[in-house]
Amino acid sequence: MDDYRLGPEDYLEFDPKQARIGQLLFYDKILSGNRNISCGTCHHHDHAGGDGVSLGIGEGGSGVGPDRTPGTGSDRIAKRVPRNAPTLWNLGHKDIHLLFHDGRLSVDDIYGNGFNSPAQEWLPQGLDNILAAQALFPMTAQFEMAGNPKENEVSGAVHDRIDNAWPIIAKRVRIIPEYGEMFVEAFDDVETSEDVTIVHIGNALGAFMGSEWQSHDSPWDAYLTDGTPLPEAAERGREVFFGKGECSSCHSGPLFTDQEFHALSLPAFGPGRTRQWDPMPRDVGRMAESNRLEDAYRFRTPSLRNVALTAPYGHNGAYPTLRGILEHHRDPLVVKATWTKDTAKLPEAPWLAAIDFVIQSDSREMERQRRALDLPGLPLTDADLDDLEAFLHALTGKTADTRPLGRPDRVPSGLPVD
Repeated sequence: MDDYRLGPEDYLEFDPKQARIGQLLFYDKILSGNRNISCGTCHHHDHAGGDGVSLGIGEGGSGVGPDRTPGTGSDRIAKRVPRNAPTLWNLGHKDIHLLFHDGRLSVDDIYGNGFNSPAQEWLPQGLDNILAAQALFPMTAQFEMAGNPKENEVSGAVHDRIDNAWPIIAKRVRIIPEYGEMFVEAFDDVETSEDVTIVHIGNALGAFMGSEWQSHDSPWDAYLTDGTPLPEAAERGREVFFGKGECSSCHSGPLFTDQEFHALSLPAFGPGRTRQWDPMPRDVGRMAESNRLEDAYRFRTPSLRNVALTAPYGHNGAYPTLRGILEHHRDPLVVKATWTKDTAKLPEAPWLAAIDFVIQSDSREMERQRRALDLPGLPLTDADLDDLEAFLHALTGKTADTRPLGRPDRVPSGLPVD
């Protein structure tokens, strides 16, 4: 079990002063096109770094988590965020080499900037790590933070080319005196606020996320480090997890993920992540990045650290409970057939009702998704699932709800903090 040990030495090093800037930027709506949403809106401390819904409400909405509303009048959302907000736990681990549900950001020097990303050669050089690189992309996403074309200068710039937006955002930040002073203090290559670029902003956000969401003090960790017994049900669940449940074949290593891609044939709904020549409201997962047919409907294996805190589950949040996703793993096609629309945790938006489940009316697409299945189905009893659930709860850190910095009460822009 040494391969499952996790401790402070397994993380990248992050500068505390940079992390403090990142904390403020994470909750500052100044990074969004219309100054109405922050990173923290969808990855909030009150929801363990997520938003608690299947598919989130991005730019144009109001509030946080399940209580977030989809806006009104001309500001109401035109589309839900296509995928479930991914967890932030332990993304500062040294072995993390790809991010997003489809892995479209990975550590790779193919473009000479250290990363294979949607920005290709236009991603700037100098980003410290994959978390810093990841932080730049929600700012340019229309339905997440950028807003619609013609609404603001950021979304207009993105419409021309992705990297045109980042200097605009960086200028917004550096002309705020408090931020300027903090960057000068925290970064050796920043002598005046005029030197602040999107790279410094990304590195600050990466330092915050990488240090803020570390968790390695669960009952499981105590079991590994000093032999503290797990609760009886969790111990039985451990045996199922590493035995007949075959869970560790994909959920392996200290983060409980192989960082590979697998097809679970989850119930389909939402606007989909449509591609340029594929307007269907479907999500083909890894195939959208690789353009390989064999990758269709496959998604990155999520980490199970603190998994009990990060419902709903699946790339689209199809199951609101651990028991639900466990039952799907046991008998995916049968459970999928009994899944009902009200299972999805979708904030009410009546004008989107016609879109939310329209993909299910396409029988050919549903058959394609049904056939793309890497789960064999397992001979597990209800008692086994009970025990597995207990084991997954044993992966929750004792201090998971007590973060080093937390949510700030205010941000330098003066904009409201969600």
